Amino acid sequence: MKFAATVVCLLVSVGAAGTAAAADPFYIGTWTVTAAVVAPWADPQRKPDGTERARLMGKAVVLKGREISGPRPFACAKPQYKVTDYGPDMIFQGAFDEMQRADKKADPKALAISLGFASGPIKTLETGCEIDVHFTDDTTAEIGLNNYVYTLKKR
Repeated sequence: MKFAATVVCLLVSVGAAGTAAAADPFYIGTWTVTAAVVAPWADPQRKPDGTERARLMGKAVVLKGREISGPRPFACAKPQYKVTDYGPDMIFQGAFDEMQRADKKADPKALAISLGFASGPIKTLETGCEIDVHFTDDTTAEIGLNNYVYTLKKR
């Protein structure tokens, strides 16, 4: 009888440990800013200031359960994460939709594809902070900031 009770306790412990070790969401981890391109919505007559771009290149952004650490403006003390599927017209705070309204030739889907997104829904991490993160896949993300689109790669 003692043996059976020990086995039951062991199985309960193993089951609880398996539950506690549930995998983190795909976006949790260290991301590195690897590239930046002038955003399609930027005014072609005015080159964006490259100072911020130079400061952010190669920097790490760490998405944790209760914090985002990294250089400003990526850092956030209390993110409120929500993963949503956006259409191309909604990414980058609707910048492509605004472009389409201003210029009927601007196609949000084609603009998104030109930045590496698939033609379907775009997985987006709303952070509750200044920045939304749009994913081309589980290890590559893009963020729009001050007329640049930054690419982040997960380490």
